[in-house]
This record gives sequence, C-alpha cells and structure tokens, in this order.
Amino acid sequence: MLELHIGNKNYSSWSMRPWVLMTQAGIPFTEVVLRFDSFDPDSQFKRSAEALSPSGTVPVLVDGERVVWDSLAIAEYLAEGFPELALWPEDRGERALARSATAAMHSGFGALRSHFPMNIEARLPEIGARVLRNQPDVVADLQRLQALWERLLARHDGPLLFDRFSIADAFFAPVVMRLHTYAVPVSPRVASYMQQVQSLPGVQAWVAAALEEHDFRPFEEPYRQAPDGA
Repeated sequence: MLELHIGNKNYSSWSMRPWVLMTQAGIPFTEVVLRFDSFDPDSQFKRSAEALSPSGTVPVLVDGERVVWDSLAIAEYLAEGFPELALWPEDRGERALARSATAAMHSGFGALRSHFPMNIEARLPEIGARVLRNQPDVVADLQRLQALWERLLARHDGPLLFDRFSIADAFFAPVVMRLHTYAVPVSPRVASYMQQVQSLPGVQAWVAAALEEHDFRPFEEPYRQAPDGA
C-alpha cells in the first residue's frame, strides 16, 4: 500500500496536490499527517520529515522501499505506475502542454503564493483587495495565471484544462482555493473553471477534512491572530 505523508490540510498546498490527484483518480493509499508544530530544525515536524527524505518537507510518497519527495516527482511516479489512469493527456502534444502548465505552477507565481498563503478555513476578502491594491507583482501573477487558464480552456469543450481530470488540475487546485479564500476577482471563464475544480470529489474531500482540523497555527497565519469566529 502506498503511503502519502502530508502536512496540515488547511495550510499545506504542496500536500494537497498529490492527495487530490490520488483521491480523485482512485489510487488507494494510506495517509500519514505530519502536523505542523514549527518549521524550526528541532521541531517535531522537521525531525519527522527529515527522517523520511533529504528534503525535510512534505509531501513524501513511500512505496515499499522507494521514497519519492516533491509533489511533481510524486505525480510523475504515479503517472508511470498507473498508466491505465491516463493522469497526463494521452496525446503527446497535449501532454507536453499539460506538463508545461504544471511545471509553471510548480515553480512560478511566487508573489501570488507569498501574499496569498493557502488557508482553506479562512475568508479574507479585505486582505485580497488590499494585496491587489498594493502589490503589482501579485496583479501580474494573477494576470499570467488567468491568461494561462483562458488559453487552455479555449482549446477544449470540457470543463477542465484538458477536458478530463489530469495532473494539471490537481496542481492548480491549491491556487483555486487561495483565490477563493481572498475573494480575488476573476473572469467568468476562470470563475467557471474554479467552480469545476472545487466540485471535484477529491477537492471536496480535502476541503472537508481541512475544515475539521481546527488546528490554528499562528506561524502560518500572517493575516489573523485567531480563527474566524473565535
């Protein structure tokens, strides 16, 4: 049985990607949560993560004696191990485009991710408006993201980026949740795509579990001093 080691579902965007991918695709796995207590070298989280892989981060996939870390490496490992699921598009050109889009999300949009940290439980529209007002680099990231989604969605009739669910959608799921948390205004086509992603059973399962955590981590909360309603 595959083991997927992840962080807190409310905060860990990197963990969300392979978890949603495996859940949505129906790949059986055992979940192991490494709770964020701190990211200091002597924290329990860091000690546990470093015992798993050289990265000292999550997610980590354990398959017997094989250990795969980094969300993109995990996705590629799963695509090789479950070819019948077609986690990438089957057409070579479409597959190259899907890989390019996924890699762009994996390595880019740094300003957007920095100023809009994932926080599924929170609703922070006033922070979203302030960031968009004061951070032109975030606005530029948002424009690039929307342009990418619009371009991909225009190529197909389906509701997702490559018609049917793929690794690309799993990788964009966390940023969909970020845009939702901060009430970021988007185009109608992008809003429709976001609704489709949020309606995926794998995403809904992750969100439901995140809302059940009730594990407020102050060092992950740049915009709040307590949970909503506290």
